[in-house]
Amino acid sequence: MTRTTEPSFRESVDLMFNRAAALMDLPPGLEEKIRVCNATYTVRFGVRLRGQMHTFVGYRSVHSEHMEPVKGGIRFATAVNQDEVEALAALMTYKCALVEAPFGGSKGGLCIDPREYEEYEMEQITRRFAYELAKRDLINPSQNVPAPDMGTGEREMAWIADQYARMNTTDINSRACVTGKPLNAGGIAGRVEATGRGVQYALREFFRHPKDVAAAGLEGSLDGKRVIVQGLGNVGYHAAKFLSEEDGSKIIGIIERDGALFDTDGLDVEAVRQWIVKHGGVTGFPDATHVPDGGTVLEEECDILVPAALEGVINLSNADRVKAPLIIEAANGPVTAGADEILRKKGTVIIPDMYANAGGVTVSYFEWVKNLSHIRFGRMQRRQEEARHELIVSELQRLDRYLGDAWSMSPNFKAQYLRGAGELELVRSGLDDTMRIAYQSMAEVWHDRSDVGDLRTAAYIVAIDKVAKSYRAKGL
Repeated sequence: MTRTTEPSFRESVDLMFNRAAALMDLPPGLEEKIRVCNATYTVRFGVRLRGQMHTFVGYRSVHSEHMEPVKGGIRFATAVNQDEVEALAALMTYKCALVEAPFGGSKGGLCIDPREYEEYEMEQITRRFAYELAKRDLINPSQNVPAPDMGTGEREMAWIADQYARMNTTDINSRACVTGKPLNAGGIAGRVEATGRGVQYALREFFRHPKDVAAAGLEGSLDGKRVIVQGLGNVGYHAAKFLSEEDGSKIIGIIERDGALFDTDGLDVEAVRQWIVKHGGVTGFPDATHVPDGGTVLEEECDILVPAALEGVINLSNADRVKAPLIIEAANGPVTAGADEILRKKGTVIIPDMYANAGGVTVSYFEWVKNLSHIRFGRMQRRQEEARHELIVSELQRLDRYLGDAWSMSPNFKAQYLRGAGELELVRSGLDDTMRIAYQSMAEVWHDRSDVGDLRTAAYIVAIDKVAKSYRAKGL
């Protein structure tokens, strides 16, 4: 039955969970335990700014503690509310389970527009919010580990980590209380790009499966594919940049708050990004057509649509006009449950958010492990790798001299082969491996079960099954 009313984001998550759970043989009590949010904490705190007291409202929701610590970002936005935070926390549970990150799901938010405050004011507010959460163990390396989300980044994570350390001066693992930190504050190489890089790796893996590509009415590789990106923030920018520069995709549309840019010949992603940084939007960008009503560009002809910003941008009002045969959800919940139903009936293939944007939490997991081990990845083995490679290269060079013109090494082979893997290469390798294995687990369910008609349902089934097994192992 086609929906006539738009479900909320929270309702969309529950509807999608229920659709998958109906295809599983779970005891009713266990199904309910997995579905519901364990706890949501609301904190109201005051900060003295500009000569008067300002009261702020923040949330931290813990959806599932089948594994601990629980993991999930903190967003700063005026639209933050309890329902949204709880829905995002639920998604985090399923996301972590799908990509085999050993965390439960959590999420946090603060009702604030960061653009209205100076940097020193944002630091005061962030530190007080962190204090309110940390004293309730809602920030703790072994219990609850936040990360960046909409409106937050490395700066805010550094403040939170420092605030936690000030409150827990003898905790040797204090840096692991939060991920997404700057490199000089215990962060990890590749974390800023991680979610966008994960979108790229997800698409690469999708295009390694000809049967799945054909299901979307496409063929070939990512090379030359026309891509429209909605939202050129951290995730959208990195996804668009990597797809265009490394995979040969053509970014023909970029949608932002003040309209969209469109050019069938392809846009220069870096130039657009620099324009937005300087001017606050895409208006006035000289090398493309500006479309004032950016939402209409979601409906343009393209091969891949990448919604990378807000929830619910593809909904009942526009789903039937979306022409993209393949949608990859780089944002959380960009396709509502009602729109999902319409698109599935049209044959649109959707790579779901819980998988597509899991690059962030995957690299956050690597950062957490790095902080607990107190050593950067690659430090112990990099030079040993190079020494072993040097033996092989030396032998090849000996053969090169012996055989003369009959055989020679390719240009740059020696420099490339000798280089041992540093932290960034290891992080990218781990992320690529994670995205490949997670996709294969979804695709297996999608293809092997006739009652599973799409990747989203398959992803939920894989994730719910893993959470259920964790609860059973605990004796529940």
